[in-house]
Amino acid sequence: MGEQTRSQFEFECLATCSVTGARAGRFFTPHGIVDTPRFMPVGTLADVKGVTPAQLADCQAQMVLANTYHLHLQPGEAIVEQAGGLHAFMGWSGPMLTDSGGFQVFSLSELRQVSERGVVFRSPRDGDIIDLTPERAIAIQNILGADVIMAFDECPPYPAERAAVEAATARTYRWLERCMTAHERTDQALFGIVQGGVHLDLRTQAARELVALDLPGYAIGGVSVGEPVEAMHAIVRATAPLLPADRPRYLMGVGTYREMAIAIAAGVDLFDCVIPTRLGRHGTALVRSGERLNLKNAQFREDFTPLDPLCECYTCQTFSRGYLHHLVRSREILAATLLSIHNITELIRFTRSIRAAIFGDRFARDFSRFLN
Repeated sequence: MGEQTRSQFEFECLATCSVTGARAGRFFTPHGIVDTPRFMPVGTLADVKGVTPAQLADCQAQMVLANTYHLHLQPGEAIVEQAGGLHAFMGWSGPMLTDSGGFQVFSLSELRQVSERGVVFRSPRDGDIIDLTPERAIAIQNILGADVIMAFDECPPYPAERAAVEAATARTYRWLERCMTAHERTDQALFGIVQGGVHLDLRTQAARELVALDLPGYAIGGVSVGEPVEAMHAIVRATAPLLPADRPRYLMGVGTYREMAIAIAAGVDLFDCVIPTRLGRHGTALVRSGERLNLKNAQFREDFTPLDPLCECYTCQTFSRGYLHHLVRSREILAATLLSIHNITELIRFTRSIRAAIFGDRFARDFSRFLN
């Protein structure tokens, strides 16, 4: 394995909650600092749907995601490399993370064969046979050039027999060792992923084995895949404290208020989810009360107030609910953009407000309604 340059990916804890395990910190990357806890917008195909990089920056986004699986299928990592890497290709100068594609392989590809070597599957785009191994997943990510890259893992479905989950968890570890051997760039941090399904003993064992590998960061994967929300909470509460306190902790695929608050209380730092742009494309706005406003509804037709009078985003500062209702009902593309801008800003605001509360040691009190 190429030596990981620790100083480039240092995590610094600046404050902790005296009641919970919540912490506020800074994660250093070659393309900038990420203030934690932080929500990260998802840009699967090298774009956060409907939102430009400049608009993302205005939303206070610091780190964004892209996906190895999807970019390998289209346009292909060779095109991205010719463009100068993923940052240049998509016009984003800040920190970036690429998922390995493991979740997508197991959730989107109906025809697949899993072996110790890797996964062979049929591309849903054109039917071509794709051979994806841990080594290939790392090679693609090395070419894409994100600051943080994820190990190739096997994400067991829910529900699944315990024996199947045990096998997938063990294989994820063996694949991680191969990812570490294949990883060549010192300006990229390789994160391992804790799997184990809903079985807390498997999660505990997996976390301890991964910690022994001394990686720059760790993720909790295989949640929000259909399991009861109480099971997700139990997984996060049991797993996060087992991960090193001096490394960033990333909960994959989670972006709802209560789940982020509970995870932050357990010591998680980073989150990602497609929910803000997906809701935006369907005419729905997130607001700080926890409600979801369906702008298709007639009640907003003559409502000329902003989505959130306290929100500083471009949408709330410029347009009314009535105008957004008009755009949604007219199926204008602008509706998705404006609602996505607001929704991204709102989830980032939520994590920023938690960060401020941790500094003031007010987190357990101010966010108690999400933690109970």
